[in-house]
Amino acid sequence: MAMNEIATRPNKAVYRDGKYCYKVFAVGYNKSDIFNEALNQARVEETGLFIPSIHEVKRLDDGRLAIVMDYVEGKSLAALIEENPNKRTEYMERFIDIQLSMHKLTAPELNKQRDKFSRKIDLSGLGEASRYELHMRLDGMKKHNKLCHGDFNPSNVIITNDDRACVIDWSHATIGNASADTARTYLLFKLAGDDETAENYMAMFCKKSGTDLRYVQNWLPIVAASQMVKGKPQEREMLTKWTDVCQYD
Repeated sequence: MAMNEIATRPNKAVYRDGKYCYKVFAVGYNKSDIFNEALNQARVEETGLFIPSIHEVKRLDDGRLAIVMDYVEGKSLAALIEENPNKRTEYMERFIDIQLSMHKLTAPELNKQRDKFSRKIDLSGLGEASRYELHMRLDGMKKHNKLCHGDFNPSNVIITNDDRACVIDWSHATIGNASADTARTYLLFKLAGDDETAENYMAMFCKKSGTDLRYVQNWLPIVAASQMVKGKPQEREMLTKWTDVCQYD
């Protein structure tokens, strides 16, 4: 493949070929997940949010499947924060503003967040009593239809050369409750060991959105159980503590 690799992850890599970007998946990667990600991105594109325009899913000569989309020139917010630590607060303010603008949108044909969480609770490996408590909590949460990214972190926001914000990686997109999406971002910071950013993010989000902190915290056991499905042993102990429903009551 005569393309420039720009990112690599377990079982996938991202390449640039001129004005196009190829997200290439390892041989044997679940085909339905690849097509679902492409479908998610197409549906989010229809909301008018600035994201890479998708073109096709194609099989490469080596047998791997790739999602082909526009290449967006710029730097991730994660890179900008690392390069300009004195501007961290400014960048985090913008990060939250981008998330809030996303939450104002909806994409009715996306999968429902509530259904996804319910499936993942069942697959979490937690005991029957814990799963029951989590299902009861999920059932009691407010039902919304807001566009939720599901993996919103500074690495998934590209700031273009003309200072526009482009959100990438829509494999986990759903419609549902924005506070669950916020709890998910908070948890990602915590799992990365960045407790200070996690707490600052949560406080800033609640202030900007007018959301009660306790309401977002009530989602934490649910999003922690959802994360358990990834099966990362190094995360299991921390996530198990987060799934304790009683500490948030």
